[in-house]
Formats: sequence, C-alpha cells, structure tokens
Amino acid sequence: MGKHQKRISVPRSWQISKKSNKWITTTRPGPHSKQQSIPLTVVLRDMLGIVDNRAEAKRVLYEGNILVDGIVRKDIRFPVGFMDVISIPLNNIAYRVLLDSMGRLKLYELGATDGNKLCRIEGKTIIKAGEVQLNLHDGTNLVGSNEYATKGSLILSTPGREILKHIEYKVGNLAMIIGGSHTGVIGTISAINKVRSSKKNTVSISGETEFETIEDYVFVIGENEPEINLGGDVVE
Repeated sequence: MGKHQKRISVPRSWQISKKSNKWITTTRPGPHSKQQSIPLTVVLRDMLGIVDNRAEAKRVLYEGNILVDGIVRKDIRFPVGFMDVISIPLNNIAYRVLLDSMGRLKLYELGATDGNKLCRIEGKTIIKAGEVQLNLHDGTNLVGSNEYATKGSLILSTPGREILKHIEYKVGNLAMIIGGSHTGVIGTISAINKVRSSKKNTVSISGETEFETIEDYVFVIGENEPEINLGGDVVE
C-alpha cells in the first residue's frame, strides 16, 4: 500500500477538502479499516488545524504530544477510527471520534485528557487453556469470559484496557446507529428480529422516529443513558 493517495478518491468518511491539493497521506493497516479510519496527520492538520503541514505533524507526533486511547502514537499514518479518544495533554483537551449523519468521522470535544473507551464485541475465540478471547471492533483482543455475548459492548479503561462494565445487546438498551441512512442516530432497541435465512438480522429502533436497520449497524452505548461521555462541541 502506498503512503499517499489522491485527495479526490479518499473514503467518504473523511471530511476534508478534496481539491486543495492532488495528494494526501493515507492510513497504514491497523486497528480500523481504511474506509472507516483517518490518518493522524490529517486529523492534526485538516481537522484540528494545530499544524500547517505534514512535517509539523511529524514533529508533534515524534515529541510524544499526541495520545490515542491513552497511548502515545508517533506514526503519522496511524489510523484513527470510531470511538477512539485523541488526547493532547499539553492543551488539557481530548476528542472522541464519532460519526455524523453523513457517515463522516467527526471529532467531539471532551474537555479533558482522559476518557474511557467503548468497544463492541465482534466475535469470540477459544484460545490456549480454553480461555475466551474477545475480538473488539477496534482490533483489540482481550481475554474475557463466555458471559460476554457478541454485539454487546464493553467499557474499557485507557490506556490499561481493563473491562469496567459490560453493556448487553438486548431490547431496552440504548444504541447508536453506525451505518445506513440513519447513521449517527441514537435510540432505544425495541425489537431484535432474527431472520432464518442468509439475510442479516434486523433491529427496530425507537426514539424521535421509529425505524428498522440491520444488526451490523447497531452499536450499544448504554442502558437508559450513554455510559460514556460522547463529547460536546464538534470540531468543524
């Protein structure tokens, strides 16, 4: 994979100007897919505006001034994606990466340099000694237990990644939609519809409007209220 790509062909999840320059840095393979992540250098330069060019972004990162989920990241191509927390300790500020209604990755200000991480359980694997490994949406693998079901969510501490709380994927809990025409909407799961075919299971969501979406687009974020700080002002 090359280090650069044409701006005109960047993923739709990137909210950047596509005609200001011909080329732009691309993401390195990592915890998030290319279509749903954005490189750190683009976050610092094009979204936050705290650097003017790639060289300045490289210097800021090499000095260890930027943390992702509590870990210092020095790779300008490191992929940042949904639910990641970007912290800048020198400025005493942090941002959570979420999706807007257009499916674009946006930064929501947390106002503090720490924040717990919410991850969805994508799968489970039996590993050595019969232990259960949880495979999370951001590429993290944790040793857990069989009581954690797929599609549920875990609140993790950062940077230690200790499990603080488990939120079940069930009727009555609160969810954020992360795909389709209702991306970014938060509502309550009113029904989980199991489909006896090759088609995907669907979920009914109630809130300001009633709608149905596929199970893959449902990300549980709490019971009655969001269990994490989803941030305030959005960085435009």
